Amino acid sequence: MARKTQRYAVEGSNSLWQLYRTVSFFKVMKCFVVIQVGRFMPSLRVKNFLYRTFLGMTLGKQTSLALMVMPDTMFPERITVGDNSVIGFNTTILAHEYLIEEYRLGDVIIGKNVMVGANSTILPGVTIGDGAIVSAMTLVHRDVPAGCLAGGNPMQIIYTKEQMDERRKNDAFFKS
Repeated sequence: MARKTQRYAVEGSNSLWQLYRTVSFFKVMKCFVVIQVGRFMPSLRVKNFLYRTFLGMTLGKQTSLALMVMPDTMFPERITVGDNSVIGFNTTILAHEYLIEEYRLGDVIIGKNVMVGANSTILPGVTIGDGAIVSAMTLVHRDVPAGCLAGGNPMQIIYTKEQMDERRKNDAFFKS
C-alpha cells in the first residue's frame, strides 16, 4: 500500500532549494531551536510540553521520545504519537520529503503502546498501529499493522499480531 502523502510539483530548481515558498523561514527556525533543545532534554514531561506547546505535535499521555529523537523540523504538527508509546534513541520522524521535481507532505500517526527501536526512520504518510513493535534501525516506508513486529531495511513484517500474541502466551516472563 502506498504512503498517504500529498504531492506538489515544482519547476526550476529542486524543491528543497524552494523550501521557503512552502514553509515560513521563521517557523523552521522556531521548530529547529525547540527540537534541538528537546533532543537533549532529559525530562520527558518538559520535552512533551515543548513539543505540544511550540510545535503543535499531538503526544499522548506518558509518551516517551528518547534522547536525540528528531521530529520533522518543517511540519511537526503533522506528527501524532499515542499514549504510552516509546520512540527510541536517535529516531527520525519525517512529515515531508523534498525531491527534485516535487515535494510531498504526509501525516505520521503512531498508535498507543507502540515501541519504535533506536535509529529508525519513519517516512511521511505512515501509520503505525496500536501495540506494534518496530525493531531498531528500521526504515518505516509503509504502514505497520497493529500488534505486529516489523523491522529491517526494507521493512518487513516479522511476526503478525496473532503470532506475537502466541509468543507472549508461551513466554514465562508474561505469565503471572
